Amino acid sequence: MDINSILNGIKCDCGKKHNCSIEKVYIESGAIKRLTRLCSDYNNILLVADGNTFSAAGAEVENALTDKILKKVIFSGEKLLIPDEIAIEEVNKKVSEAELIIGIGSGVIQDLCKYVSFFSKVPYIIVATAPSMDGYASDGAAMILGGMKETVKAGLPKAIIADIDVLKNAPMEMIKAGYGDIVGKYSALCDWKLSAAVTGEYFCRYIYDTTFQMIEHTLETAQGLLERKEESIKILTEALMIVGIMMSFAGTSRPASGSEHHLSHFFEIVGIVNSEPYFPHGIDVAYSTIVTAKLREKIVNSDFPDTIYRLSEDEYKEKMNKIYKSVSEGCMSLQNRIGNYSKDRMQTYKQKEGEIRNILSQMPKSEDVEKMLSVVGLDVEEFYKLYDKQKIQNAILYAKDLKDRYTVLWLYYDLFGDRIEID
Repeated sequence: MDINSILNGIKCDCGKKHNCSIEKVYIESGAIKRLTRLCSDYNNILLVADGNTFSAAGAEVENALTDKILKKVIFSGEKLLIPDEIAIEEVNKKVSEAELIIGIGSGVIQDLCKYVSFFSKVPYIIVATAPSMDGYASDGAAMILGGMKETVKAGLPKAIIADIDVLKNAPMEMIKAGYGDIVGKYSALCDWKLSAAVTGEYFCRYIYDTTFQMIEHTLETAQGLLERKEESIKILTEALMIVGIMMSFAGTSRPASGSEHHLSHFFEIVGIVNSEPYFPHGIDVAYSTIVTAKLREKIVNSDFPDTIYRLSEDEYKEKMNKIYKSVSEGCMSLQNRIGNYSKDRMQTYKQKEGEIRNILSQMPKSEDVEKMLSVVGLDVEEFYKLYDKQKIQNAILYAKDLKDRYTVLWLYYDLFGDRIEID
C-alpha cells in the first residue's frame, strides 16, 4: 500500500471522511537526507533525542540540517526515559524560540515531541530509529502524568523519516517489540468489534480490514526480521505507520490498542510504582496477546452465568489500593466517572451471547499466537519468569481500570471475576 496516497484521506462507507494531516512519510534507505529540503524554510530547530538515539542517527541529522539546529535536548541513554512531567519540562525549557522540533527516536521521544509540539504550537518532524511501535503516525501521545498512564490527544508530525539504514540496525529487542505490537492488533481488533456489539461503539470496516491486512502482510516476512533483512524491516515499518494512520482515521486508538495494551500498561505502571522490572512496551503487548487469547477461549468454552460479578465497594477499594498504591485513586476516579462498575450488562450478554461467542472465535488461538511470536524468538516462558501468576491474575482483573475503554477484560470480569482462573 502506498502510504502517501492515503494521507489526504478517503471518503468511507462508514459515513466518515477519514483524514490524516501528515504531509509526508519516507520509508527508504537514505531517508534522512530528505530533511534538507523538508526543513529549508526553518532556521531555528530544536533537536530532541536521548544518548542512544542520537548515536544512531544524530550525526546524519546534523549533516542534513547544517547550521539550522538552534538548541538540543539530549536525555541520558543510560537510564529508562519516562514521558512524564519532568521530561516535558526539559523540552519546554528550550522550545520557546524554536520554529520546528525534530525528534530522533521511537516511542518515548516521539511521544514527548508530539506532546510538546501540540501544546506549544511548534510543528515537529520525527526521525524514527526503530520499528518498535505504531505511534509514529497516530495523534495520541502515551504519557505518564500524575503517575497514571494516559493517552493524550495530540497533533501529528509534519513528516516522518524512517531511514531503513538506521532502522535495520536498531536493537533486536526493539524490532521484536514492533513485530509484537503488530501481532497484538488481533486482540485490539477483536475488542473493537466486541465493543461495537456490546456498547454500540462506532466501528469502521475499512479501518478494520486495512489493519488486519497489515498484520497478515507482516507475518509473511517475519523470519527476515531476525536477519535484519531490509525488505522485512521495511514491511514491518510500513505496517506500523499504516496502523498509526488508521488510528488517525478512526479518531481513536481503537484499531490498534485494546486489552493487550491495557495489560502492558498494567505491568508498566505497577513496575514503576513498585520499582519492579517490566518488558519494553511492544514485548509486553506481544506476550499479553497470548493472555487475551486465553481469555477469549475461556469465555467461549464456558457457560454464561445469570448474574454479573461484582466486589463490594470496600473490597474493591482494598484490592485497588493494594495493587496500584499511589495511583489507585486516579484509577478509581476514572471508573467512577465513567460508571463502568454501576453498569449491569448481563442482559445484553445474554441477548447477544451467540454474536459475542462468534466474535471471540474469529481470532487466532493462544497457541497460534505463541507460534507467531516464536518466529522472532519471543518465548512466552520469559513472560512467566518475569511476572508471577498473581501479578498476571491481577492484571487480568484490574488492568481494565487504567482505561475508559470496553474490552474483553470487562467481559471476562463481568462474567467470571475471580471465580475462575486462567491457566
